[in-house]
Amino acid sequence: MAFTFAAFCYIAAIILTAFLIFFAIWQIIAFDELKTDYKNPIDQCNSLNPLVLPEYAIHIFFTLLFLWGGEWVTVALNMPLIGYNVWRYLHRPVMSAPGLYDPTTVMNADVLTYCMREGWCKLAFYLISFFYYLYRMIYVLVTY
Repeated sequence: MAFTFAAFCYIAAIILTAFLIFFAIWQIIAFDELKTDYKNPIDQCNSLNPLVLPEYAIHIFFTLLFLWGGEWVTVALNMPLIGYNVWRYLHRPVMSAPGLYDPTTVMNADVLTYCMREGWCKLAFYLISFFYYLYRMIYVLVTY
């Protein structure tokens, strides 16, 4: 049993994915509050927009760790979400601050449904990734 760089990458990914799961749950709850008119869109967008770039940076960071560690399958599994995140950020509404959510359009039923569905899909991806990283961490620790 040896502690390699790949094992470090998986441990870091497990910890950071826990934060991403929290971000996804926060996003789902926030859009549910908008859907039920519990909060206003300006407050919700002001609380969600600062989380967008840290979410992307965390995901790109541990994907780069996997790239440097030579974990090609794990990198390939993470690339579709990174590509989607880049595409989504490049096609965001025109705003003065960084973020994805514009308070003037987020209450549109189509946009709200899309954002809720996006949150659920990201939560599913992060949960599956969490358990995959846990399995691979154990595998790497036992085999090397």
